[in-house]
Amino acid sequence: MSKKHVFNAGPCLLPQVAIDRTIEALKDFSGTGVSLISISHRTKEWDAVMDECRALWRELLHIPDTHEVVFLGGGASLQFLYVAMNYLEKTAAYLDTGVWAHKALKEAQGIGEAYAIASSKDKNYTYIPKGFEIPADLDYLHITTNNTIYGTEIHEDMDCPVPLIADMSSDIMSRPVDVSKYDLIYGGAQKNVGPAGVIFAIIRKDSLGKVSRYIPTMLDYRTHIDKLSMFNTPPVFAIFVMKETLKWIKSIGGVEAIYEINQRKARTLYDEIDRNSLFVGTAEKEDRSLMNVCFVMAPGKEDLQDEFFAFAKERGMVGIKGHRSVGGFRASLYNACSQEDVDALVACMQEFESLKK
Repeated sequence: MSKKHVFNAGPCLLPQVAIDRTIEALKDFSGTGVSLISISHRTKEWDAVMDECRALWRELLHIPDTHEVVFLGGGASLQFLYVAMNYLEKTAAYLDTGVWAHKALKEAQGIGEAYAIASSKDKNYTYIPKGFEIPADLDYLHITTNNTIYGTEIHEDMDCPVPLIADMSSDIMSRPVDVSKYDLIYGGAQKNVGPAGVIFAIIRKDSLGKVSRYIPTMLDYRTHIDKLSMFNTPPVFAIFVMKETLKWIKSIGGVEAIYEINQRKARTLYDEIDRNSLFVGTAEKEDRSLMNVCFVMAPGKEDLQDEFFAFAKERGMVGIKGHRSVGGFRASLYNACSQEDVDALVACMQEFESLKK
C-alpha cells in the first residue's frame, strides 16, 4: 500500500506513537491486565492518567494557577451553551468569523441578549474583522480563533477590556497562547490534541458564579472543577489518547517548537499556491490559517477540479476536499501532519501543473 498523506479537517491525524501506546493500553491498561475501555475510572491508575493529562496542559501552555483545566464530553458545540449559561448575564458580543462562530452566537441568543460585534460574512468569511470597538459593559466577548471551513485565523492574543472567551478547537497547542488574557478557552480535541469524544476547557476560576440564573448541575463549570472532571464517567479512551498526544508534543520541544514547524509547513504550501498557475488561495493573506489551508482552481481552470482530486488521490492525498459549503480544496496541517506530507502535496500540485501546461 502506498503511503497516505492525511489532511483531514477532523478528526485529525494523530502522532503514530500516541496510536501505538493506545493500542497497548487497549490490550492492557497500566499493567492492570484490563483493557483501557473496560477499566473503572475510580481507580488509582486512572487518577494517574487524569493528573498527568492536566499537568501536561499546564506545562505546555504555561497555564497560571488562576485557571483550571477540565475535560468533558459532548463536543465543542455543547460548549456554546455552557458559555452562555455560565457567563451571560446582560449582554454578550460575538465576533462572527464563520459557521462555528455563528452557531455559538445562536446558542447565546437562546439564553439572553447577544449580538455580532463585527462580521466577515460580507466576503464569505475570507478575512478577520478588525478595528471594531468593544463596549466596556459587555459580560464577555467571544471569538473563534481559527475557522476551519474558511481558512482564517486570529494569530495573536488580543487585549480585551472585557472578559474574553475563545473557541480554540482547531488551533489549540499549535502556537503559544497567553492564557492569562482569557476567562475561558475551550474546544474539541479532535482537531489537534486527540480523538473525537472529549473537550478541554481552561477556566479562570474567579470568573464563575457571576450570573443570577439557575445553572443545571451538569452545565455548571464549577461542578466539573470541584469533581476534577469526574462528576460523571469521563470519556476515558479519548482522554488517554489526548494524554499520549500531549506527551508527543512535549517530546519534540513543546508548543514553541511545534509552532515553528507549523509556520514552516504552512509557508511551504501557501508559497506553492501563490506560485502555481492552477490554484488560488481564498483567505486574505494576512489572516491565512496555519491549520487549514483553503484554495480553489484559478479562474478559467475550474473544470480541472475533479481531475485534480482524482490525480491527488492516486498519489496518496487524503482529505483535501473543501467543506461542502465552500467547495474547492482544504489541506489541514494539524500538528501531526509532517513536512513530508506537505512536500508530497506540493509535488503533486507541481506535477499536475506541468501536465496541464
